[in-house]
Amino acid sequence: MNTHPNPTAPWPRFAVLGAGAVGGYYGGLLARAGVPVVLIGRPAFVAAVQAQGGLRLHTATFDACIPVAVASDAQAAAGADVVLVCVKSGDTEAAGAALRPHLGADTVVLSLQNGVDNAQRLARVLGRPVVPVVVYVAAGVEAPGYVRHHGRGELVLAPFAGAERVQAALAHAEVPTSVSTQVPQALWSKLVVNCAYNALSAIAARPYGWLWAQPGVPALLDQVVQECVAVAAAEGIALDAAALHTEVERIAHSMATQLSSTARDLLRGHPTEIDHLNGHVVARAHAHGMSAPVNQALTTLVHVLQRARAEAAA
Repeated sequence: MNTHPNPTAPWPRFAVLGAGAVGGYYGGLLARAGVPVVLIGRPAFVAAVQAQGGLRLHTATFDACIPVAVASDAQAAAGADVVLVCVKSGDTEAAGAALRPHLGADTVVLSLQNGVDNAQRLARVLGRPVVPVVVYVAAGVEAPGYVRHHGRGELVLAPFAGAERVQAALAHAEVPTSVSTQVPQALWSKLVVNCAYNALSAIAARPYGWLWAQPGVPALLDQVVQECVAVAAAEGIALDAAALHTEVERIAHSMATQLSSTARDLLRGHPTEIDHLNGHVVARAHAHGMSAPVNQALTTLVHVLQRARAEAAA
């Protein structure tokens, strides 16, 4: 069934910059639905997709190799109506610089990234507005060109001109979306949950359910949440602390077997996003003359582990 708002008009052309777990998942769904899309990723990703005849996307309802255009250069975004930026937070400025020469005057750029400030950072590099998007999906890269979906998948978009057309294309790809003026609050709420689990999962190399069952961990996570809520308030973002405590506990049960993205990055020897998660809370706390000692400790421990792994691999 065609869900296009104007059945006689073509679907918008998408480019996905950063074909990891998030980019691969949404890009794969768009391609599977027949929406024109190109996935821009690392050479190993491109080689794998070309060798196997498509992106392998494994969900609860299908496991398929989806034919899709791929490239390793941001130049492939030229001509796109919509660009989904899905790179790691530490790569935001570099991605923006690579993308900037290839954007059309009317191209819509959406940031589907962790953290709370990527859209602003990207907008500064691009010299144009960027739409912040809250991403609620559990997915992982099993191997180059192979993305596995573990749950959820909805997107919450900040308002922008032309949102209906983008939403229609995503709906056709079976991606639930909504538009909200509360995206800053939602990004901060997601950041708090990430701060609770990402670093600790990486330090212990254990999933959320195992962590929650350890003595002292629920109280530690409560401290993380309290610090984050206080810093958010100083930033002008009011968060519901009680709801966040409940959400942290819920995730321990609903995503009991999930390793955090920071844990997966550490295990693979990749740079982590810790400075844009717990580290961001610490930096903003210091900017307001505050402290966030638990977040500081978690950030430092991840840095130590990252350095130790790098030295061991050298």
